[in-house]
Amino acid sequence: MNKIATYNLKAAKRIIQKAVEQKQYTLLEPDAKELIGAFGITTTRRMVASSASEAIQAATSIGYPVVLKIVSTDISHKTDIGGVKVGIKDDEGVRTAYEEIIRSVKDRKPDAMIIGMLVEEMATPSTEVIVGGLRDPQFGPAVMFGAGGIFVEIYKDVSFRIAPVEEYEASDMINEVKGSKILKGFRNTEALDIPALVQTIIQVSNIMVSIEEIKEIDLNPILIYTKGIKAVDARIILSSL
Repeated sequence: MNKIATYNLKAAKRIIQKAVEQKQYTLLEPDAKELIGAFGITTTRRMVASSASEAIQAATSIGYPVVLKIVSTDISHKTDIGGVKVGIKDDEGVRTAYEEIIRSVKDRKPDAMIIGMLVEEMATPSTEVIVGGLRDPQFGPAVMFGAGGIFVEIYKDVSFRIAPVEEYEASDMINEVKGSKILKGFRNTEALDIPALVQTIIQVSNIMVSIEEIKEIDLNPILIYTKGIKAVDARIILSSL
């Protein structure tokens, strides 16, 4: 049996139940991050603000630099409509970014219902990887791992396993990806925290096995450090059946 990290299934189920009741089949990013956090996956520190002044208070609490992202049930690709600002360093930058995002969203998608603004820490850059989950009609829940950046986009450098995934299987998934050489230390770079990445793959497997309503999970990117990982973005799609 794999080593299942302590997680709060009840909290995750409440998030799913609320979304289903509202017929919302793509979770809002704050909800998606709360759900994976309930399974022990580290994410960015974050708060949702409903005004520029609240966003400044949130940024001050989180600590600069921060990222601002629009939160809307009608917007899935936030960057396409100017719904994301990164590297914001001070209060005035937050106010300006908040106003620019709202203006851009209203110009490009005027009918979108805006719930608020996600204010989150600007994670320290590092090597990017992708961990995902999907529910195949024939094989059931499965887990995917891939090296980030051009490796997955150009070379499709990914591996798959049927869930539940054991620890040795998660390790094999990482080793099968050509880009994994970077994780192990390459040209005098320090080796990254592969055991933490193994546990993240297992945690995504646990989510897919435990919550049948989830159709897809996409944690992209996950930043992997010499100690620990951090999921910077999270997308979860529910089955509409």
